[in-house]
Amino acid sequence: MKRSVLSLVVITLLAATSAFAGTASTVNTNNITASVAAKCTIGAFSIAFGVYDPFAAAPLDQPGTVTINCTKGTSGTVSFDLGANASGAIRRMKDTGAGTNFLTYEVYTDAAHTIVWNAVNTVVLGPSVSKNTALTATAYGRVPNGQDAAVMSYQDTLVATVTF
Repeated sequence: MKRSVLSLVVITLLAATSAFAGTASTVNTNNITASVAAKCTIGAFSIAFGVYDPFAAAPLDQPGTVTINCTKGTSGTVSFDLGANASGAIRRMKDTGAGTNFLTYEVYTDAAHTIVWNAVNTVVLGPSVSKNTALTATAYGRVPNGQDAAVMSYQDTLVATVTF
């Protein structure tokens, strides 16, 4: 008789344990967060003036395109330095040969060539609708006419900066 009672007690405990397993629950609220910082990148920029004629009555004009990409909702302000060969506030291209000849030029924010694009006169692009949608502006380059230029190839390097 002891044996059957003992078995009955074990079966009852097993039944009671399985009846309560998994019926209790706990709720925990977890906050998942992230933040996106404003960011812009700037693409390579160039103006290829082509052949300059020192005898031409008109300046040599050529546009270039400045391109930036920014996080959605971000605007970027683009500025240019004076270039690697500037003399004071005058931008100059230096000959790629002897390096002693210069050809002055300027970059403007407008097609009328009235506002010099530099660290003070900047261009604001945006706000961006997507990081994948480029924001662009035209840079209007001009080499003034009448310069006493030597037969050489000339170049300069401008640093473009985008602030956001």
